[in-house]
Amino acid sequence: MLIHMKTTLNIDETVMRQLKEEAARRGTTMSALVEAGLRRILAAPSPSKSTPDVSRRLPTWDSGGFRVDVANREELYRILDEE
Repeated sequence: MLIHMKTTLNIDETVMRQLKEEAARRGTTMSALVEAGLRRILAAPSPSKSTPDVSRRLPTWDSGGFRVDVANREELYRILDEE
């Protein structure tokens, strides 16, 4: 016996519009898509506290390498004087 529950969710209008379009494109209901998405999320392993949250990682970039060896005091002073 299957039990279906009705509930009310507040969904952003942009997401709702995309949901309607995707359901129509796939020939299914919005409820079926929402349920499938929730099942995917709930089936995925939950992130542990030791795993850093991807959204909270600091940005990185390629600086092009070192301009001077900071352990070489003479070279460091020379570069600082140039700027």
